[in-house]
Order: sequence, then C-alpha cells, then structure tokens
Amino acid sequence: MLKFVVKRLLLLLPTLLGVVTLVFFMIALSPGDPARVMLGERASAEQLKKLRAELGLDKPLGQQYALYLGRVLHGDLGKSILTQQKITEELRQRLPATIELAFTATIFASIAGIVLGVAAARKRNTWVDYSTMTGALFGVSMPVFWLALVLIMIFSVALDWLPTGGRMDVRLYFTPITNFFLLDGIILLFKGEGGKIFFNALKHLILPSIALGTIPLAIIARTTRSSMLEVLKQDYVKTARAAGVPEWKVVYHYALKNALLPVITVIGIQFGLLLSGAILTETIFAWPGIGKWIYHSISARDFPAVQGGILFISVFFVLINLAVDLLYSVINPRIRLQ
Repeated sequence: MLKFVVKRLLLLLPTLLGVVTLVFFMIALSPGDPARVMLGERASAEQLKKLRAELGLDKPLGQQYALYLGRVLHGDLGKSILTQQKITEELRQRLPATIELAFTATIFASIAGIVLGVAAARKRNTWVDYSTMTGALFGVSMPVFWLALVLIMIFSVALDWLPTGGRMDVRLYFTPITNFFLLDGIILLFKGEGGKIFFNALKHLILPSIALGTIPLAIIARTTRSSMLEVLKQDYVKTARAAGVPEWKVVYHYALKNALLPVITVIGIQFGLLLSGAILTETIFAWPGIGKWIYHSISARDFPAVQGGILFISVFFVLINLAVDLLYSVINPRIRLQ
C-alpha cells in the first residue's frame, strides 16, 4: 500500500507543475496590457509603471514565470488589486462556503442518483427505466443558470418557501466557529442555542444545492444503472437468487456493494468539478464562496486574484482525484497490484 501511495504522489508532481504553468501562461498571454486593463484608460504613465513593477510585468516572460513559480512553491499567491488583501487570506475566508455548498450538492446527487440508478437497473426496459434515464438525459442537458433561475421563480418568488440567496438571514447574527454554518449550527445546538442557525443555514442551502447537484445526479444515476446491470449478470448473483435469498438482499447487499466501485470514482470527480462549477450557482444565489469571488475578480479585471483563484481550484481538483484514487485502491485491493 505504501509503495502505491508513493507512486501516486510522484505522479502528482508533474501534474501540479503542469497546472501551475498552464494557469500562469493562460493569464500572462491574454490579449492586452493587464496593468492598463486594471487601472483603466485614464491611468498615468507613472501609475502604469508602478503597477507593472509590483506585478513583475516589466520583466521578461521567462523571468516572470520563474518568480511566479517560486512564490507559489512558498504558498504566496500574491495580493488582490481590488482589496489589497493576500489572495490566500481571501481564499481562506471563502473556502468553507464553497465546500459546504459542493458537499451538500454531492450528498444530494449521490443519494438520489444511486437510488434512481438501482431502480432503473432493477426495472430494466420498463417505464421506470425509461423515465429515469430520460430524466437523467434532461438533467445533464439542462444549463445550471437556467435551472437556478427557475427554482428561484417557483420556490422563492411564487411560493415564498425558500430564500432567494445568501448563506443566512441578515437578521440572524452569530459568531462563526468554523465558518461551516451547518457545522456551527450543530455545535451551537449542543449548547442550546444553535437550532435557528442550523435550520436557517439548511434552508438557504436547499435551492443552490439542487441547482448545482442536478448534473452530477444524472451522471451518477446513469453510472449506477450501467454498473448494476453488469453486476446483476454475474454468477454469484444468479446463485444467490437460486438459493432463495430475498431479492432485496441480493440487490442491496450483494450486487450494490460491488456496483458502487466505479460510482465512487464518479462521485469524487463530480465533487471536484462542483468546486470549480459553482461559479454560476454562487453568483446567481449570492453565495459568498470562491466562485462568486472569482466572478467579481474577473469583472474588476483583478488578474492576480483570478490567477490565484483558478490555480487554487485546479490544485484542489487534482488533490481530490488523488484522494479518490487512493480510496478506490483501499476498496478494491486489486488496483494496487496492477
């Protein structure tokens, strides 16, 4: 197992180097003068010269890359032009909100997707199968921003059941402990004062989680169905049925346990994608996470913040894939021997 982990970590190094290089050149080679774009057309020559010196834009491209790589290796992503705060601090403040949203959306997508996928596999070529797969196709094809607006129009505007955005009602104030509002609500609940906080945070999470989790739900449902159909053809499943084992036990105890192996990989990848795909959802629902921060940084032409945010999400995605790879090898030891 240790040899497998070391091998995966060594393979991770060139991937991370490639991510850093791609992010740097993606911003550095973008059209126009970043200093001019950030300061505007009326900026003086002195202001432009000063900003170029601060960002290192007055140096050759190769030297800029070497300096940027050195800063990244020391954990320094630079400073935001807009707020003058360190980008690492900006990310630290907003990361809990993004993780909370992505995690909740993943839980919703995983539970619903596995249930629908198993149902479709058990009732193959029936109306249950056809309707589930049609719904999955519709879910994959539906734009997130359109679904988010439809959910707001129905459940927030027409029915007035759920809030239109934000993490918490502005009238409900509390001092965050972990910055994960659901977890803070649970912690405070044991102290006798967190009930309102937990349920208010949960209420604000429902619509953005559904909007963000719909596409992963459809993908997980289709993957679960395909995997279940493959497993249900195996000899040990036929033997269990012939031996008189109850159908629910055959499906959920024997078949589903083995069918979940590829599904776990898909869930891990989708969680990583949700962290980067939350930009639209966070913007529409005014969710104070990394996605909304990157959107505002792009609007303000804050290139260091955009560069740092994209790099952070990319590295986070690579690390999640590594974690899923290691988890898969624990569940299925044969992977380590290949």
